[in-house]
Amino acid sequence: MLVQKYTLSPGTPYSTSYYVAASARPGPTVMIVAGIHGKETGSIQAARKLVAMIRKDQLRIRKGSLIIVPIVNKKAYRQRIRGVPDLNRTFPRRTGQTAKHPLSAALFEVAERYHPSWYLDLHEANGLSQQSSKVLGQTLITNPGSRSVPAARKIIRGINRTLRVKSHSFHLRLHELPGSSRTAAARILGARAVTVETGWSLPFSTRVQYQIDIVRSFLSEAGVTKG
Repeated sequence: MLVQKYTLSPGTPYSTSYYVAASARPGPTVMIVAGIHGKETGSIQAARKLVAMIRKDQLRIRKGSLIIVPIVNKKAYRQRIRGVPDLNRTFPRRTGQTAKHPLSAALFEVAERYHPSWYLDLHEANGLSQQSSKVLGQTLITNPGSRSVPAARKIIRGINRTLRVKSHSFHLRLHELPGSSRTAAARILGARAVTVETGWSLPFSTRVQYQIDIVRSFLSEAGVTKG
């Protein structure tokens, strides 16, 4: 399938690539971002692999469109740091408000242009949620009352049934985080917005695969790909 490559914030120090795959059939738009935090490399690799899978026709967009931004914060990624400032606290908090950083402003401009009905923000975190409710590793996070909650619960049930290691189980967290890209997409764009968090303590390849599996489940749920 043809994947168009574009540049986010061209001609600036924040320049980074993003990709658009569009079906000839009308349907929902799903936007996937990774690398808002530069050291969360499993999520970045998953986003890169998803682009490659579409190009190789291993992942087929049957209707609608898919936008993927594999590495939002390239500067932080090159240094393998979270990022200073934390970019995921700089997105607009309400309609008409300006983002507090040029990079978050550029990313949100792209989101506004495509106006996704689904928005997935890929991250990684400490701990395993199966072992402690106080950590975010192995969770899906969405805002309380979000229309994405039923889909998130369904996807968690599906992936947990496939897991051989119980401690790797995913759990749902309901939490609104003003300034994050997820909450901005939900509040301002009305998107069904979900943060995907895999646990850093797991092997790199395992984390990448979990991210890919969860994204593919959401694409199927949205109707962008065949289930």
